[in-house]
Amino acid sequence: MALETRILTADEWDVWFDHLELAFGGVPEISEERELYKSLTELERALGVWDGGECVGSAGAFSFRLSVPGDGPLVPAAGVTMVGVSPTHRRRGVLTSLMRRQLDDIRAGGEPLAVLTASDPAIYGRFGYGTAAYCVSVDIDTTRVRLSVPPGTDDVRLRLVDPLKSLPDCERVYAALVAGRPGMPARQPGWELQALLDPPSGRSGSSPLKCVVAEGPDGEVVGYARYQVKPDWEQTGSDGKVQLRTLEALDPAAYAALWRYLFDIDLAWRVRAYGRPVDDPVLHLVSDVRRAEVRQRDALHVRLVDLPAALEARGYGAPLDVVLEVEDGFCPWNAGRWRLTAAAAGGAASCTRTDAPADLELSVGELGAAYLGGVTLTSLAAAGRVRALREGALAQASRAFAGDVAPWLSHGF
Repeated sequence: MALETRILTADEWDVWFDHLELAFGGVPEISEERELYKSLTELERALGVWDGGECVGSAGAFSFRLSVPGDGPLVPAAGVTMVGVSPTHRRRGVLTSLMRRQLDDIRAGGEPLAVLTASDPAIYGRFGYGTAAYCVSVDIDTTRVRLSVPPGTDDVRLRLVDPLKSLPDCERVYAALVAGRPGMPARQPGWELQALLDPPSGRSGSSPLKCVVAEGPDGEVVGYARYQVKPDWEQTGSDGKVQLRTLEALDPAAYAALWRYLFDIDLAWRVRAYGRPVDDPVLHLVSDVRRAEVRQRDALHVRLVDLPAALEARGYGAPLDVVLEVEDGFCPWNAGRWRLTAAAAGGAASCTRTDAPADLELSVGELGAAYLGGVTLTSLAAAGRVRALREGALAQASRAFAGDVAPWLSHGF
């Protein structure tokens, strides 16, 4: 029987998600998380591959608006998710057919970008995705690390609050930060609940989720941290750990006050945080960054679906006039020669087809990697992934693409 790829119906969601759990190792999701993702699933963007009555492949997408470099509006982006193939149907072209159908649909829907997080980052390069944003984890020994806080930190008022009741205030802080850091998605309705998922069965001995907010002089919430405490005891005494879920603040004093609060929690001697920006200011607050045990990994992978629209949607940090020879075997409408110009830093950009000689040669994956400004074209060229054909073109383009703030994916999807 031939395999059939089709859009999901509401009645098929549970079978579809059961398949996804199997593809990711067969451990069922916690019921609260499963129900949340069921409510967030956009059925018209959910694809299933069926072998008779059996679901053997899946891929979905969320409709996001993503912050990109520059002062322009947020850019529509398809948040690719829930991609999996049953172990019985590997090496039969199922994943390729899903990626083909999905990118065609994204293009037809007018979204210039597709983004994803990868369980295995080696998979998606062949479909034109480039690693555009990284993140760091920190594991800080608070018995040996001090914080150097800025003026005004002592004036910040901190309050422990109910995570759910404080959600509107915290979301206002989050929304105010989105435009200032590339890679952050605006929170669509329902996504705010993802950060509050806290089923008892998933705590692994940690406390229920806690939330502390930082208030400015007028009592307005200007920052927040959500965390859990995992108590532990050794023969020598307490050995507790603080697990930071998320921390956001609108000014340096509130930011430092929240970190100092986490450092000072009684009976806990380590603070652990995952998925932080690679330029997280805490790395400049700690007295000994070695004791922070910083580790980096990939976070957000970007795919230019409509190349000229995507390149025109972001801003550039310097004037630019460069001809790009782009390779794109999977989305051939992007392949060829493009002239990208920006008359002034921060000004409007233009990207049009041209017959002029190429200045740089690169694949669409390299453009995706450089798109958010965190990966430089010069570093890609040093790895042999960008080829300069005109003297000075690489330096000019690399300066224009680079951003002042590291891109960061603020939540998974």
